[in-house]
Amino acid sequence: MAKAKVGAGGIEYIQGALARPKKKNGHKHGNYVVMTHRSAPTQNEKCQSIYSFGADRYDRETPPTQRELAARTRFAAVKAAVYTRAHDLSKVTADQEAFMAQKDTAGGKKTLQAYYWKICGDAYDEALANG
Repeated sequence: MAKAKVGAGGIEYIQGALARPKKKNGHKHGNYVVMTHRSAPTQNEKCQSIYSFGADRYDRETPPTQRELAARTRFAAVKAAVYTRAHDLSKVTADQEAFMAQKDTAGGKKTLQAYYWKICGDAYDEALANG
């Protein structure tokens, strides 16, 4: 989804994907159309660019490796564990207290969601190591 900045004189810039290919009947129609806007300070006055890519630009050419498949499996399992733990009313108070205790320490997680991901991820890794 593209975002645009509109000023008094009209559109100042557009940034993001303007068009994406549509998939119908097993194949794609159209191309990607992307506009970029450089906001970093520079001497060059050309800060707006537009690109067009083929519909197969982001198609994967190789099958996923075992490492990628293991990472996907871990992510799905930890995501489910985070959801379950966050909605378990019997653990909410203890989790909030443990979160607040570690929050201001070095390496402590700053959000409760990040804390849940850490503890559930560590639990998954430990269970995997213990077989």
